[in-house]
Amino acid sequence: MSFRPRRSVLYMPSSNAKALEKAKTLPVDGIIFDLEDAVAPDAKPAAREAAVAAVTSGEYGGRELTIRVNGLDTQWHADDIAAASAAAPDAIVVPKVGSAEEVRTLGAQMDRAGAPETTKLWAMIETPVAILDALAIAGASDRLGAFVMGTNDLVKELYAEHVPGRAPILPSLHTALLAARAAGIAIIDGVYNDVKDLDGFLAECEQGRRMGFDGKTLIHPGQVDGANRAFAPSEQAVEDARGILQAWEDGAGSGVVTYNGRMVENLHVESARRTLEIHEAIEALVEEQGTSPA
Repeated sequence: MSFRPRRSVLYMPSSNAKALEKAKTLPVDGIIFDLEDAVAPDAKPAAREAAVAAVTSGEYGGRELTIRVNGLDTQWHADDIAAASAAAPDAIVVPKVGSAEEVRTLGAQMDRAGAPETTKLWAMIETPVAILDALAIAGASDRLGAFVMGTNDLVKELYAEHVPGRAPILPSLHTALLAARAAGIAIIDGVYNDVKDLDGFLAECEQGRRMGFDGKTLIHPGQVDGANRAFAPSEQAVEDARGILQAWEDGAGSGVVTYNGRMVENLHVESARRTLEIHEAIEALVEEQGTSPA
């Protein structure tokens, strides 16, 4: 399967019609139409209908469209899964997934509700038990397409604190990353809460990119451009990738290949190819959306 950009994945409350309309114009890679935390209990049925209408509208261009349902242990879950599966979004996002068995249960529910194979399951990893069982969760079903880090709940469950650099949860983030990469699924970093702190947000995006996350979940449209820049290959990275591939091609059979004085091995070639694949996928998405690159 070709690479799909997930630099910026924005939570949008499905009970807010104005927000849903605005999302059609944002240069965001993905949208999570939220039926859970952002929606009051008495507004959930109407929000469910609005999310389904948004997903099936055909008005969001090439953006990856997902629906976050309410958790397995809630009274709204069954209706959410049925409606979301019928709408056939790119993925159904489920909060507080804690075991491989829950993944299999969710997959079975989606099958029974008629969700096509193209609709993936995104599991939110946000509890200590999920971190400790991350590898089993990641490999539990072919339906599972991504981990979404729920860092706010994780901090709460650990009795930790939100601090710059996220030292209290770095071991948990690394564990989830290892599991996702071992299973070959995507992994999207958690949200940054202070929407007015741009410097802090950009620093956390840079940290997430360096760690290996595919992108970041967002809670405000003002965070989109920063995430898009942080999780896209820089112009220099693209230039170097092209140079490495050219040097590798030119030096075929010579035994030793160098680029800008550095030895080039097969692992560098694989990384360069991935960089260009990401770059080209982002360019294609931007062109399809009709938005400007961040």
